[in-house]
Amino acid sequence: MSHFYVVVENLKDWQPYYPTPDVITFDDYLQRVKESSKKRIRVINLCRDYRYLKTGYYCSLLAEARNHHVLPSVTTINNLGNKSLSKLLLDNTQKAMSSLPKGEEGETKTFRCWFGKTSEKSTVKLAQLIFEKLPSPLLEITLTFKHQWQIKQIKPLALKALTDPAEQEAFAQAFEQFSLQLWRKPKARKQYRYDMAILTNPDDPLPPSDPQALAQFVKAAKSLGISTEFITKKDYVRLAEFDALFIRETTSVDHHTYKFAKKAEAEGLVVIDDPTSILRCTNKVYLADLLNNHKVPTPKTLILSHATESNLKELATEIGFPMVLKIPDGSFSRGVIKVKDEQELDVEAKRLLAESSLLLAQEYMYTEYDWRIGVFNNKPLYASRYYMVQGHWQIYNHGEGETESGNFDTLPTYEAPKKVIDVALKATKLIGDGFYGVDLKQSGDKVVVIEVNDNPSIDSGVEDLFLGEQLYLEIMKEILRRLEEQGK
Repeated sequence: MSHFYVVVENLKDWQPYYPTPDVITFDDYLQRVKESSKKRIRVINLCRDYRYLKTGYYCSLLAEARNHHVLPSVTTINNLGNKSLSKLLLDNTQKAMSSLPKGEEGETKTFRCWFGKTSEKSTVKLAQLIFEKLPSPLLEITLTFKHQWQIKQIKPLALKALTDPAEQEAFAQAFEQFSLQLWRKPKARKQYRYDMAILTNPDDPLPPSDPQALAQFVKAAKSLGISTEFITKKDYVRLAEFDALFIRETTSVDHHTYKFAKKAEAEGLVVIDDPTSILRCTNKVYLADLLNNHKVPTPKTLILSHATESNLKELATEIGFPMVLKIPDGSFSRGVIKVKDEQELDVEAKRLLAESSLLLAQEYMYTEYDWRIGVFNNKPLYASRYYMVQGHWQIYNHGEGETESGNFDTLPTYEAPKKVIDVALKATKLIGDGFYGVDLKQSGDKVVVIEVNDNPSIDSGVEDLFLGEQLYLEIMKEILRRLEEQGK
C-alpha cells in the first residue's frame, strides 16, 4: 500500500486541523532520503512559497527526484509562474465564466479554491476546471470583467493564509474528499490493505458490467482486503488517492478512459485496462495487422483507404460477397456493415470513409454463434457463446432507439473446444497480460479470431453463469496479486 505525506513549512500551519503523523515539515521530508524506493509514496506539498528555489519548489522537485507522486508537480508550479502559459491551458474555461453573474466594466472578483472545491457557489464549475488543468492544493483566482469575465491572475496560496474558520472547515472537507485515507479519524474508517477505483459511466447505454455484476466485484474485492469506490470522468484529478484502477466503462483511445488509464499508469497504480491494451485492442486496423503478422487465424481481411473503383474491384475479387466493412474503433457491433454486392460496397464504403480514414474489409463467415473466451493474465476464465439476433446476422442489432441482443450460454472453459481456447490465448499473448475477451468464430475445424476486446463484458447471469461469484473473485485475486507484487 502507498504512503501519504503532507509536507508543511511549519507544523503550526497545520494546527487548526486534525493531528496526524502523516503531516511532516519540509526539513523532516528532506532527511527521509532512505525511504524504500519500492513503496509508492504520495506527497501533498503545502509549503508556504512555491517560487523558484523557494522551499515549496524544492519540495516538489525532491519528490519527483525520489519518484514520489507530488501535488503540485514541478510542471504545475512552473505553469502557475508563467501567466501566458496558464491562460493557454485554461482556454476551455470560457463557458464556465460565461455562466457567472454579469459584472460591471472593470470590476474584479477574487475567490479561493482547495482541491478544486470552493465556497463561492457561482464559481464551482470554474474552480474544478482550473484544478484539472493546474492541480494544486490551494489556489487564489482573480477575475476581471471586460465585456465578459476573464481570468486576471491565478496564484498558489499558503495554508497559513486560511485564517477564516469557515475556510478552514471547507479546506478540511475538500481534503477529506480528495484523500479518504488521511482525513478520516481512525475509529471512523474501516482498514483495508488497498484502495481501488472502479471507473463507470452511469449513462452508458451498453456498459461492460450491469449493477449486479458491479456489486459482485465490490463484494469480491472487500473479501480480499481491497476497498472500492465508484468514480466517473469528473474524478480524474483524484486518481492518485488509489492503489488500483479498474475500468468498467467502454474504452476508446480518443476518450477519457484512455486518459484515465495513462494517468493511473504514470501514478504507479495497477490498471485494468492498461493503456497499451486499450491502444492495441480498440483499433481494429492495428489488431488485424498484428494478428496477421503473427499468423493468428482470422477471416481474410484487407485495409481500405480510398473507395476508388479499382480498390473496390480488388476487394470484390479478393474477398467476395457478402463482405463485412468495419470502422477501426467501433464497439458492440457499431460501425459494422454487411454488403451483398458491388453497389452496396460502393455506397457503404464511401459513407464509412467519410467518418474514418481507414476501413477494414473482411470475409463474411456465417455461424450460429460467436465464441467469447475471457482471459486474464493469459489464463482462460470463462467461455461464452453469443447467438445471433433472430433474423439478423450479428449478436447485436442496433434498432431505432434500442439495441437488441441474441441469446447466450456460458460453459466451463474445459468444455470449450481446445482449438478455440488455444487460438484465443495465442491472440491475447500478443496484446499483453491484461483482462481480455476474445471473439472467435468456429466452422468445423476452422477457428478464427474476429477481435480481441480489452474491456470485456461481465454481466450478472451471463459471463458468470457457470462460475458465479468465483468469477469475480478470480479477477480480484489477480488484481490483488499485482498489488502485492508491486509492493515487494
